[in-house]
Amino acid sequence: MTFMGSSAREVIDSAINQGRFILTEFETKELCKSFGLPVVEGCIAKSENDAVQIANKIGYPVVLKVASPDIVHKSDAGGVMLGLSQDDEVKDAYRKIIDKAHKYKSDADIWGVLVQKMAKPHGKEVIVGATNNKQFGKAVMFGLGGIFVEALKDVAFRIVPSDKETATEMIKEIKGFDILRGIRGEPASDIDAIATIIEKVSQLVTEFPEIDELDLNPIFVYEQGAIIADARATLAAEKPEERFRYSSEEIVSQMTRVFRPKAVAVVGASPKPGKIGYAVVKNLLDGGYQGKIYPIHPKADEVLGLKVYPTISEVPDQVDVGVVCIPAKFVPNLIQELGQAKVAGAILIPSGFAEIGNHELQRQVVEAGRKHRVRLMGPNIYGYYYTPEKLCATFCTPYTLKGKVALSSQSGGIGMSIIGYSRSKNMGVAAIVGLGNKCDIDEDDLIEFFAMDSNTEVIAMHVEDLKDGQAFMEAAKKCSKPIIVLKAGRTELGERAAASHTGALAGTDAIYDAAFKQCGVIRAKTLYELLDWSRALQMLPTPKGENVVIITGAGGSGVLLADACADHGLKLMAIPADLDKAFKEHIPPFGASGNPIDITGGEPPETYYNTIKLGLTDSRVHALILGYWHTLITPPMAFAEVVAKVVDETKKEGIVKPIVCSLVGDVEVEMASLYLEEKGILAYPYTMDAPVSALAAKYQWARYAGKITK
Repeated sequence: MTFMGSSAREVIDSAINQGRFILTEFETKELCKSFGLPVVEGCIAKSENDAVQIANKIGYPVVLKVASPDIVHKSDAGGVMLGLSQDDEVKDAYRKIIDKAHKYKSDADIWGVLVQKMAKPHGKEVIVGATNNKQFGKAVMFGLGGIFVEALKDVAFRIVPSDKETATEMIKEIKGFDILRGIRGEPASDIDAIATIIEKVSQLVTEFPEIDELDLNPIFVYEQGAIIADARATLAAEKPEERFRYSSEEIVSQMTRVFRPKAVAVVGASPKPGKIGYAVVKNLLDGGYQGKIYPIHPKADEVLGLKVYPTISEVPDQVDVGVVCIPAKFVPNLIQELGQAKVAGAILIPSGFAEIGNHELQRQVVEAGRKHRVRLMGPNIYGYYYTPEKLCATFCTPYTLKGKVALSSQSGGIGMSIIGYSRSKNMGVAAIVGLGNKCDIDEDDLIEFFAMDSNTEVIAMHVEDLKDGQAFMEAAKKCSKPIIVLKAGRTELGERAAASHTGALAGTDAIYDAAFKQCGVIRAKTLYELLDWSRALQMLPTPKGENVVIITGAGGSGVLLADACADHGLKLMAIPADLDKAFKEHIPPFGASGNPIDITGGEPPETYYNTIKLGLTDSRVHALILGYWHTLITPPMAFAEVVAKVVDETKKEGIVKPIVCSLVGDVEVEMASLYLEEKGILAYPYTMDAPVSALAAKYQWARYAGKITK
């Protein structure tokens, strides 16, 4: 019996030609070998004597496994026998495996028995796999192997292509990394060998898109080297659908006309209060939009003092945006009219499309939009706002407070929460955009525009799903501004039955999490985090290094702030001796230096002033977290005024560092927090986690963007 040496293309084509989409272990290992992946040596035996010859050639001990495209789970069929050391044992094992296989599945196509070298003992078991995700395409997975992957689900994912550096990050990311690093006298495993396997798996599934799922489990990793003991792969029954994309240049050109229109038409404008077409026209007027407004209605003469035109074709000027307020069934024909009038974007407010199962109608709208190059926002949305142009193209409440954050949501309710929070916090926004069904315009289109928009500093998005995850990642990677995303449905299970461990573990959320990490997106878990971090990232200057110092007037607050730093991945500075001595000069003997620095609650405003100024002026300190405790010695407003004073003084000296404040006490701390926020300093009453969380979000972006140099 000779050993096979087929190429990956030959293996895949052979299976597809036979109408098979599940590869045997032997075939999967041939794929791996063709890419230089280390696999346990073995070959298929057709008889007992073949098995003995192969065993002697590769050397004892050996493992025998049933080879059949119809038996995926070999152990369930009694088709695996381990640790065979003699010819007689191999013959006996061969007979038993074939017999059990026929009993397990009488009509199974049995190719024979795979005889392979028994892997060396004492290796750690890991798993490397790949799966296919409908939003992002191929993703690679790493985790501890054997029973651990099923019991602990301690795995990391990345979207392909994945290089060796990314692979190493994945390995270090799992909670069980210490097991591989070596604990309690155990030798360290060969991390480089694992990273090489992950990198080559990424290359394999990228080069051969027909591979739908791949499982290499277990892989035994040793102090030096690693070897793949078992492998399984499935092929896709159909080629993935090719996604339609506009070019980046066309996206920016069209989005610029949508957000900075010189003329807006309201199709379905109504003279009757209470109608959506009336509310949109009123908001455009009340919001102060300075461009031209053209109400469109076949029968009305006037809406809120504006002349009405029967159709878009009769408008005398070039229209950039059509806000659509007509019933869903009339929309496809309207898109054609808008296209003929060279309108850049249609804002589709009506519902009645895919969200109620009317996919065909939505398909017609999309087809018309693409044909006539009209970008479609929605349908089923509240509209959108762009404050630099005083544009309120919506039937909801008007909003005109300008800021530097652009927000989007798929949900109308979330959109209104954005407005309420922004108004409550006096935050201001650059834009609020409803995306609804996202039949055309989606998050990557918005990122393309807001990335170059001088009025936007932070991009924040509520996402239920992504149409084209790869396009999103490409846009996010190009963007130099912070992007915060709240992905709804974090607890959703995978959308299909998977044939592998990798596929089973690749729930929607795990893949989104991996994608966001790779493209530098900050992931919020709650609506509060999305909104609060949007505000925080505008207000906080970018840190230059990792050294965070806590200064607090209450030991208990200091402990909780330190815990929050650990939870959110912030590094508390190890205070140098000279700086420690300098802090001690300003705090009472019964206070505590170190980090947190506890000045105690009985200190006057001067102590806060001196310690905060010391932290700000020492170049080794990169960020401050201030914990205030309400006392009559330093009332809340006295604390707030001191903080504002010292920040202003040091800013005039050219010193700017991120500072967040946690204030605990009676209700007066609320007024003090508001005062600090008016001065541009982030402050939170009654909480230790929120200020640390906001600072950590800024750090997360700064690390990804390469802004931290110390």
